[in-house]
Amino acid sequence: CMMLTQQIYAQASLLAEQLEPREQEMLRLLCRNSASSLKNRLREGLTPEDCKADFIAAASLYALAAMASYRQGKESGEFKIGDVTVRRSDQDTASKCLYNQAELIITPYLRDQFLFKGV
Repeated sequence: CMMLTQQIYAQASLLAEQLEPREQEMLRLLCRNSASSLKNRLREGLTPEDCKADFIAAASLYALAAMASYRQGKESGEFKIGDVTVRRSDQDTASKCLYNQAELIITPYLRDQFLFKGV
């Protein structure tokens, strides 16, 4: 599983912007966490190796979504240019987009999200 996490980190770091050493360590942690969480969501009988390429892609995008959310939380919601103040209306757009892309990739391999019971 360590090899898989390394592959997830390698893909995520290729897609990430320039990372400081502290952010690199954070991304490693996020990759490990996204792999673990995603593994628990797979349909019964499926392993990450059964859908390896999609698993790696989705897990790396989940990690990048978390990183984007972290970065956006650090940034101010507004800034000034001369006499003009610019306010960001939706700071979480990049994070949501990355998360949605990950969901699209991995959804075919996930357990059903709904449970129907007879009455």
